[in-house]
Amino acid sequence: MRPSVLPFAATSKLSAFAFGAMPPVLTQSMADTIKITMNLLGLPFDIVRAQYARAVQLGLIERSMLGSRDFSRTLEALEQLSLGPWARHV
Repeated sequence: MRPSVLPFAATSKLSAFAFGAMPPVLTQSMADTIKITMNLLGLPFDIVRAQYARAVQLGLIERSMLGSRDFSRTLEALEQLSLGPWARHV
């Protein structure tokens, strides 16, 4: 059995009130849809991360932990800025 994305909805007596008396199947379906949407919106940023890693492997960019940290922070800030609440929290 898959773990529920929203465990509160399945175990709480307030779940009918909090989720407008939606059936658990619909709640899970909505949670899955949100997860898929967030992954699709984050795909361009994943591609940039992969290209950066490949450039480091090929020697086009110097191997540096500090440089990698700065790149990751900059890319995460761009993702947060462009996607807002839809951005993933890495």
